[in-house]
Amino acid sequence: MKRTFQTLCAVVAVSAVSLAAQTSQTERKSTIKVKDGESVKVTGCVAPVNGGHGFMLTNVADKTGALRDYILVSDDVDLSKHIGHRVQIEGTATDRKDGKVQTETQTRTKVEGGDDKETKHKSEINGPSPYLGVRSLKMLAAACQ
Repeated sequence: MKRTFQTLCAVVAVSAVSLAAQTSQTERKSTIKVKDGESVKVTGCVAPVNGGHGFMLTNVADKTGALRDYILVSDDVDLSKHIGHRVQIEGTATDRKDGKVQTETQTRTKVEGGDDKETKHKSEINGPSPYLGVRSLKMLAAACQ
């Protein structure tokens, strides 16, 4: 009985060490692209969204004088440097013509001592969504008023 208990303890200890030794690391990369839509030049204020994981242009007046906001999409312009600034942006607006937003997310999990796993997910939003693909940005004022 004593020997069986010792053997059982040894098996449990080896299993626990094996499970503890196997680690994984997950990497996630998302890209958002604005397709089609209408080229525009708009003025507004840059503000953070989603806890600092994105940016929007606020207080953008359209031709009727109505104010709207746009979620900004950019790979080339560092929008974080312009938070709180009044800016003029040239880009593509998805809420005009036949604009759409395409998202792609790649997730890769590296498992030590096991097979790596990779998944890809693509989606597309059509219709009047408030996204603005940024081509260029010009700062007009250091503060929004």
